[in-house]
Amino acid sequence: MADGPIDRSAVTAELDTLLDPETGRSVVQMEQVSDVVVDGDMLRLKLALTTHSAPLWQETKAAAEKLLRERWPSLQTIQIDLGVHPRPPEKLGQVGLTVKSLIAVGSGKGGVGKSTLAASLAIGLKRAGCRVGLLDADFYGPSIPHLLGIVGTPRQEDNQVIPVDHDGMPVMSIGFLVPPDQAIVWRGPMLHNHMTLFLAQTRWGDLDYLIVDMPPGTGDVALSLSQMLPVTGTVIVCTPQQVALLDAVKAISMMGTVKIPVLGVVENMSGFVCPDCEKQYDIFGSGGAKAKATELGVPFLGEVPINLSIRTLGDAGRAVDVFEDEVVAPYLERICYRLVRSLADSRAAAPPLPNLTVL
Repeated sequence: MADGPIDRSAVTAELDTLLDPETGRSVVQMEQVSDVVVDGDMLRLKLALTTHSAPLWQETKAAAEKLLRERWPSLQTIQIDLGVHPRPPEKLGQVGLTVKSLIAVGSGKGGVGKSTLAASLAIGLKRAGCRVGLLDADFYGPSIPHLLGIVGTPRQEDNQVIPVDHDGMPVMSIGFLVPPDQAIVWRGPMLHNHMTLFLAQTRWGDLDYLIVDMPPGTGDVALSLSQMLPVTGTVIVCTPQQVALLDAVKAISMMGTVKIPVLGVVENMSGFVCPDCEKQYDIFGSGGAKAKATELGVPFLGEVPINLSIRTLGDAGRAVDVFEDEVVAPYLERICYRLVRSLADSRAAAPPLPNLTVL
């Protein structure tokens, strides 16, 4: 067939248009394509991607295969072996954090399931293959230790705090340091001091994502976070009814004021499907967050329905098991995917950085 010769240089030239999801740059330029072998009508190669983009691995592999099949339709076999491209994070800001994406999860008001969604994002990204840490910065109502069933306190080593390990995911919360029945009554300076402790004096290690569960509303913690670090962006959680949407709009406005990009909106408690009759009841309404996101020009990451297992597993300290629920898991996995997809799209749209050296 007149589809041109196939050799290593031709294959890499064809894949030069394929973008690395993490950086938005060519996978060829980033030296992520290797071991190209052409044997008759069979092509085999290795495509190495970073753990930061783990939820997008399969679709990136499919995109590579599509490019090659369109260029050389005579090929009978295209075998693309995925591998891990080691690309450690650089220091973020002046506090020494080595994390690629710092994602704040916020809400305009309490009671919308923000902490549950923050924990689910961290768990979902980790399950997909990303290196993830979870910071509970909701000082007045720390819920993460209970949701994950973590009992214990962080230890100190070499003037640093060592986070509590939860199945390979570092977790830090004021709930580890204060008795559960003790109210926290702090003004702004105390909150800022503890944010410094959590971010600058905690040994998080090398992470793809640090998910930060923010306090609800508009207050000091978001301001401290924006002053200390370049925050990648925020996810705003709300419920469908108008009173919650009004508060969500305020939260989005606050993030704009402190220069934190809004990566997307999640509608929680979006409808209830009766397990007996399978009829859906929109107890708090449905679709309001999606409409508001469209109106404000911010991405809509998805919805999560009201489901008994979310409540019971969270109460039992087994929030991680929500991903075993066949009803809820697809919603949460879709939100994780769309978050990473949104980050990849924003980097692909950014102007290329000149004279980058591949390490």
